[in-house]
Amino acid sequence: MMNVLVTGSNGQLASCIRDLAGQYENLNFIYTDYQELDICDLKQVNTFFKSDPKIDYCINCAAYTAVDKAESDADKAFEINATGAKNLAIACHEFDAVLIQISTDFVFDGEKREPYVETDIPNPISVYGASKLQGEVEVKQRLEKYFIFRTSWLYSEHGSNFMKTILRLAETRDEISVVSDQIGTPTYAGDLAKIIFNIVSSKNTNFGLYHYSNEGVVSWYDFAKAIFEVSAVEIKLNSIKTVDYPTPAKRPAYSVLSLEKTKKIFNITPPKWELGLKKAIENV
Repeated sequence: MMNVLVTGSNGQLASCIRDLAGQYENLNFIYTDYQELDICDLKQVNTFFKSDPKIDYCINCAAYTAVDKAESDADKAFEINATGAKNLAIACHEFDAVLIQISTDFVFDGEKREPYVETDIPNPISVYGASKLQGEVEVKQRLEKYFIFRTSWLYSEHGSNFMKTILRLAETRDEISVVSDQIGTPTYAGDLAKIIFNIVSSKNTNFGLYHYSNEGVVSWYDFAKAIFEVSAVEIKLNSIKTVDYPTPAKRPAYSVLSLEKTKKIFNITPPKWELGLKKAIENV
């Protein structure tokens, strides 16, 4: 029996992990949110790792994900996304645990016009992206036994995300406008959870940095259109440009992630984003 610590247990990825956990009888899950474990407090993290049972894997789902708010709350974003990751890496090193760190496509500036590979040089254009990149750096500097997964446009039936937000807006509005010049790949958190389970349950040792998303390339407008179609919601949907919808934080115009390394190393074929969307909407 392996013991798996899941931080940020109230978030959407951790919730999807919880949904699937019953399928893995050889894994014992320990779920914590900040009330049970403040990852920003190194002393508290070390005390937690010292106690029974011994942690074999730590899946760090804890994150500051309010992209726009982070622009005016940079200290908090870096505390959770960078210092928190550093503290977990220190504890994982000391207590011989494998850390699975979740990162983001927002580490890139979006200037490229072909899928980003793991060796591309990051250049975040937002506080959120910079804080998540620093989290990657902290993990790499302190650990050899780690998996970092950059993912994109994460959504699910749980928590707060784009899919749930526009479905909620559609309940009170006759029309919605969505940007069509930001391009990426929606990723169903349940699919990301599955590859994490595969790594943990098989004790995979191909440590390193990976990209994971669903397959396909769309704009936010395309994604919104599909959400309404699958949900059978009739609403007027307007296509607008990013310049017409200013936000405190800049978003990458193009943030498609190359999945070739992940496919090859783990021998998987990520599902198309349309399939993930259908699953999420069925479970709402």
